[in-house]
Amino acid sequence: MRNLGRVAEDIPVSSTQRLLLSRVSAETVRRPLSEEFSFLPFQLFLIYSPHLTIIHLKCLFKSYGMLDLSAALTIASKCQHDSNQTRHRINLVNEWQIQPGFRVLEIGCGQGECTAVLATAVGSKGYVDAVDPASLDYGAPVTLGQAQAHISKTDLGDRINWNQISPLDFLMSVDENSPYDVAVLAHSIWYFPSQDILMDILRALRRKAERVCIAEYALSTSTLAAVPHVLAALTRAALEAYKSVSEENIQTALAPARITAIAEEMGWKLIHQAVVVPEEGLLDGTWEVGTVKTEEFLAEIESAVHDERVKVLLGSMRDAVLNSLATLGPEATVRTMDTWVAQFK
Repeated sequence: MRNLGRVAEDIPVSSTQRLLLSRVSAETVRRPLSEEFSFLPFQLFLIYSPHLTIIHLKCLFKSYGMLDLSAALTIASKCQHDSNQTRHRINLVNEWQIQPGFRVLEIGCGQGECTAVLATAVGSKGYVDAVDPASLDYGAPVTLGQAQAHISKTDLGDRINWNQISPLDFLMSVDENSPYDVAVLAHSIWYFPSQDILMDILRALRRKAERVCIAEYALSTSTLAAVPHVLAALTRAALEAYKSVSEENIQTALAPARITAIAEEMGWKLIHQAVVVPEEGLLDGTWEVGTVKTEEFLAEIESAVHDERVKVLLGSMRDAVLNSLATLGPEATVRTMDTWVAQFK
């Protein structure tokens, strides 16, 4: 008999995945990793005996609160979003080890893409307090209000409390004697107008959450096809820094190292971090690159920036995006950059 965890010693898996693998012992017969376990590293091979079936493994993963990617279509239908967005967030939630029965605070819930996945993970005995100060009319073609109302009508509705309020105001009302199991910021930090907002939120979360789980774009990429996204994100953030008011998706492009430094300054300790490589169907990179390469972006530069040197710099940064697209070729599809996933305690 061999321990499956030993086979995976040199493969970067999360602590939860390693814990699960360490419990599986079997014969040395090999079988390629099932597509149903695609949240594990693709190079990992399952070792099984005649008495250990794929169904047994599925039950094992389910018992530890891991969501199967096959649930993406069902969850996506409940939140009116593309299933690729849902698959991405399932990978994040699995990396964070969100368990059934957890009390979760989600900061920057938006239309509820991650909220629906979190509500599925915590089950009927858990709940999610979802907080976002944005207007319910914000968003197109579906607004925040419409998306949240749609989710509330599903079986997930009883597990979610929507709160249209600033995170800091909400946290003032949280009882320190009954902290959340986890506070989540899923692709919401870059929306903040300054890093001071993140500092204030992390400071206020002390004694009000056992863990803080963060996912944000890593400003790095495992594939050449995502280089335009990295460049476009930095270009957009540079322009938004010259606007007094912004409603763009990228306003403060904090890198993982800076987020970690802020968290530690606020008293949090990094206990785990990993990189999730988005699948091809996640189109955030395409969207962000699309806004930067338009003529309208040049008009924004003229309107928001008065220093000629900065105008030249932003124009050159936009050119770098266009050059990276040309390098990929006209038939290439822009990929979304890697996502940094972290846990703090």
